[in-house]
Amino acid sequence: MRFLIIVKATPESEAGTSPAPGEELLAAMAGFHEELAKAGALLDASDLKPSSAGWRIRYDGEQRTVIDGPFAESRELIAGYTLIQARDREEALAWSQRFPNPRGQGLPAEIEVRPLYGLEDFPPADSIERFKALGVPT
Repeated sequence: MRFLIIVKATPESEAGTSPAPGEELLAAMAGFHEELAKAGALLDASDLKPSSAGWRIRYDGEQRTVIDGPFAESRELIAGYTLIQARDREEALAWSQRFPNPRGQGLPAEIEVRPLYGLEDFPPADSIERFKALGVPT
């Protein structure tokens, strides 16, 4: 099973004043991700640039509208992620409880963990076979 550990944005991460956290936090994150990699659980991880560098696509019927960032409410935005593979929810929970505080020790912060759907979660169909042929993970 795959799980996405979502690091919530903060006003600081949305300000985009620094491309990377301080050395202490960076070292803690590197150590944690090394452990994930050694255990074969790390699939991907990255910080995201502030929403001011991004855009949204709004759908209304057949029409698409591009909305440039920044976006309000940083608490609703994502600042980074780690994608892991775990045997089950309990293993993913154990890994996520060890995730370093993304703002730094002692500061209030929150991460969110969500399981991803796999192709095996959908009923058999030609379109699912097309995704499998593309190498989309199950």
